[in-house]
Amino acid sequence: MTMKSLLLNIFQSIFLLTVLCSAFTASATDDRVYVDITASSTRKINFAVPWFSNKQAADQNQSMGREIADTLGKALEFHGVIGITPTAEYGGTQSANWKQLGVDYAVLGQYSLSSSKLSLEIKVIDIASNQTLMGKSFTGSLQQRDNMLFKFCDDVIEALTGKPGIAQTKIAFVGYRNNSKEVYLTDILGRKMRQITRHRNLTVSPRFTPDGKSLCYTSYHSGNQNLYITDLSQSKVTRVLSKRKGMNLAPAWSPDGRYMILTLSMNGNPDLYLCDSNARIIEQLTDRAGINVSATWSPDGRRIVFVSDRSGKPHLYVMNLSTRQVQRLTFEGTENAEPSWSPTEDLIVYSSLRDGVYQICTVKPEGGAVAQQVTSDLSHHEAPSWSPDGNQIIFSKGSGNRHQIYAVMKNGSYQRTVFSAAGNNAYPRWSR
Repeated sequence: MTMKSLLLNIFQSIFLLTVLCSAFTASATDDRVYVDITASSTRKINFAVPWFSNKQAADQNQSMGREIADTLGKALEFHGVIGITPTAEYGGTQSANWKQLGVDYAVLGQYSLSSSKLSLEIKVIDIASNQTLMGKSFTGSLQQRDNMLFKFCDDVIEALTGKPGIAQTKIAFVGYRNNSKEVYLTDILGRKMRQITRHRNLTVSPRFTPDGKSLCYTSYHSGNQNLYITDLSQSKVTRVLSKRKGMNLAPAWSPDGRYMILTLSMNGNPDLYLCDSNARIIEQLTDRAGINVSATWSPDGRRIVFVSDRSGKPHLYVMNLSTRQVQRLTFEGTENAEPSWSPTEDLIVYSSLRDGVYQICTVKPEGGAVAQQVTSDLSHHEAPSWSPDGNQIIFSKGSGNRHQIYAVMKNGSYQRTVFSAAGNNAYPRWSR
């Protein structure tokens, strides 16, 4: 058996297990084996997403069918496990010779329009066996088209990896426009962009609440660095969470959403404070041991990692929240900052100044762990944040005055621009 045939059989088995999972108990589901998409030895699975056909009028203009296929293909490819065969290689037709093209799976779709409703029928075909491995139907408004496609994409990714896809998630970032810095929200492809703040001033450090329904940020528009929160289901009202004198910065939410850790400087020195969800202080966690900022919580809620210059330069420290014991984590790099703890494992990503360039690195939280450098090119890589599935890292990249939002797999592969937007864009954060 060839290596390609072996891989195809493995992927076929994964899909079949997923299709049949509803017929088994939870214990059977626990026995499934999935592909580790971030393993260096895993090749991308070749998908073809030909143009969707108009179920009502196949001979009419197919521009919508092309747009639908293009969107779904880009969402699938975004996850890093799937490669999309260009439609130019087969003319976009649904009846191409997939085996000759080296395609593992073909996604075949139809659409129909009635009044303001859009209906989609989508199936995944295993080319080796010529069997349908997954089929879904969706109906919604034209405005919900991308939502339906993203939902299907996430189902495919979960079938392959055992983890839900991230196509339906949102990304917050700070955009520099017209001499002000405001917070924006977008889908993963950057197509539906929404401005969240309109303070016409400096706004920094966007942070999602754990449920993804609200967004915190710090704004200077009142003359002080106050902390605000806005409900993302509306666009008119934001409320202040903390307006203590000095810094009110970068809330780190506990995994259950009951607590936050803020950087406050009301007593002169920037220190970390444990607060409830309304920013009422419960306990001061650091006390004048240098500047202490950028806390982030471990997935189990037992530890935090933060940045402190108590040793002379900014480095990462881990605090056990039960004992309040602090251990220095990083020793390499001139400066280490902006940590983010993976939502799925004990792995911390951060920005490290190495040979004059900020690079993205990861490190396990145990003392003495060796850091792994994820990026290596000569642009600055800053403000890293994990994807909800823990497979990718989003960050701002640039040099001089030009910065854009990039993403990379946690093993350093598939680095690319997430989306292109006007102005400068930085400080990205992913909803969970």
